[in-house]
Amino acid sequence: MYEAIVLGTGGVGGSALYHLAKRGVRALGLDRFEPGHDRGSSHGDTRIIRLAYYEHPDYVPLLRRAYQLWSELEAETGERLYEEVGLLEIGPPDGELITGILRSAELHQLELEQLSAADVRRRFPGFRCPEGYSALFERRAGFLHVERCVRTHLRAAVARGAEHRTGVTILGWRREGEKLVVETNDGPIETLRLIVAPGAWAPQLLGDISIPWRVLLKHIYWFEPHGEAYRPGQGGTTFFYDFPWGMFYGFPQIDGLGVKMGEHSGGREVTDPLTVNRDLDLADLARVETFLGAHMPHLSRRLKRHSTCFYTMTPDAHFVVDRHPRDASVVFAAGLSGHGFKFVSALGELLATWSLDGAPTLPVDFLSANRLAVK
Repeated sequence: MYEAIVLGTGGVGGSALYHLAKRGVRALGLDRFEPGHDRGSSHGDTRIIRLAYYEHPDYVPLLRRAYQLWSELEAETGERLYEEVGLLEIGPPDGELITGILRSAELHQLELEQLSAADVRRRFPGFRCPEGYSALFERRAGFLHVERCVRTHLRAAVARGAEHRTGVTILGWRREGEKLVVETNDGPIETLRLIVAPGAWAPQLLGDISIPWRVLLKHIYWFEPHGEAYRPGQGGTTFFYDFPWGMFYGFPQIDGLGVKMGEHSGGREVTDPLTVNRDLDLADLARVETFLGAHMPHLSRRLKRHSTCFYTMTPDAHFVVDRHPRDASVVFAAGLSGHGFKFVSALGELLATWSLDGAPTLPVDFLSANRLAVK
């Protein structure tokens, strides 16, 4: 009998297991794959982290806690997880990106720089700001080393006494008197509490919540640069562009693979994350090449690497973090909708605390399941 079991040990689940272990709980984490695998959403070397959140200003308290917890994890483990290289964001002045950033910055008194097109060309020579567009630079932003973050949480959890098992297929769970029973390919496992962090398997493990989850396959590309314009310290930064026809993001050059980038919008819906075709999508690649050809003049179209990941989407593209409606001993986080990894240090702590103490430690009412449940 475990005090708590975590289903899924990617970004959120690994963090939850760590925070359970930090509280001295006898906890078990279960996953089908090894830490840092490429079958979900928590891989691909890097993820952007930022404070001036265009999606909704209510995310900012979660982000502040996430920044603090990433720093604490670095101090505890000696691992370098976060690189503060800044974030350049460009879009129409009345568009979703720019208006959302400014709203969050104003409400939470966040530091931002407003740049002209000439400022962008001078300070960030690898980028161009289109005529009539606005540019903002957030200094306290950058990227996380994604696989390193996942593995560090899990190593620290095990070091504090948690158990972590991989190669385990989760078939479901049920209430049985005073306990919960998790059904796996290795047989049933009993627990008092359950944390569900299913990633792309939300439609299977949380299919009874009546939320129309959608899983999108997303493509990621690494292109070879001309010169050093995309290296940190020489004008290289994380970036995000908002156009009426698509949103594009990327990272500075940090290794021999070049500049990583992709389209945040779009994506192909899939039904089975295990069997999906992950081959290069030429139409998707063409959209990204069209963007880089117009706005990143020092980047070639020579593709050095290609990968894929999943966005598990909700109808409004906001997370769901809540208790399970049919069992108060089950809490979950799902539907991170392609912008969740930066939060996982805070979401893991929140789920662990909620599971043990009966209440969340941060305001997450705006992420409740009730707003989306089909009546």
